[in-house]
Amino acid sequence: MKQKIGSIGTGIFTVVFIIAIAFPFFWLALGSFKSMRELFAVPSVFFPDKISLDNYRDVFRAQPFGEYLVNSVSVVVIATLLVVIASSMASYSLARIQIRGKKLILILILTVSLLPPVTLLNPIYQMMSNLKMLNTKTGLALVLSAVELPSAVWLLTGYFQSIPMEIEESAMIDGASVLEIFTKIIMPLVMPGVFTVSITTFLAVWNNFIFASVLNQSKAARTVTIALTMFETETYTPWHVISAAAVISSLPLILVVLGLQKRIVSGMVEGGVKG
Repeated sequence: MKQKIGSIGTGIFTVVFIIAIAFPFFWLALGSFKSMRELFAVPSVFFPDKISLDNYRDVFRAQPFGEYLVNSVSVVVIATLLVVIASSMASYSLARIQIRGKKLILILILTVSLLPPVTLLNPIYQMMSNLKMLNTKTGLALVLSAVELPSAVWLLTGYFQSIPMEIEESAMIDGASVLEIFTKIIMPLVMPGVFTVSITTFLAVWNNFIFASVLNQSKAARTVTIALTMFETETYTPWHVISAAAVISSLPLILVVLGLQKRIVSGMVEGGVKG
């Protein structure tokens, strides 16, 4: 009886938790189909009178939103590739090379990953200005990859440490080079970790606002997170259009998470056990 009551309680809690998490986006999605009158009606109008795509059309009429989506995709792809490549090599080195103060290095890496991004904003802005890389997709991607790199190195190091050295020693006896061992033997074994790093980097870079708003201020270099703030004028804030733009900018994240949720969870669980 107690077990049955516990199962019911767990089920109720799970349902309430899911509703609390999903309702804000559900309300946002409904608002993207409403008019301004329906959006601010008292009492609240739950469902719009008619389903119309006018708000979504207005998103692309008011702003070059398609270009901003392309900018975001470009930044995400470059940053994710850089993080995966650099973190894989750095983590493998930390896991295999016997150096003094290795634990201290890992602690420092973790400490850097926990720093508030705003503390790094001023020196990064000055550096990118001196390099003439402001208002460029490449410059923003480099900065965001550097920001996400410490946490990626911390995560992947545990994966590499869990692989027995005997595997590499056997490959060396068979005549394999270090590069062949790393690319053909070790990397396939740590793919769950690499996959997790790729997804977390994708989400973090896509959602980044503070660096994108400061480093890429020109209209041609904006990303979707910045574009969401550009619909407001001095006299009018079109919340119904902003709702539609927010839904559009969230769709890539939702599709990635829903389509790859099993790999994300399994990768994080394995990383937690191995780390």
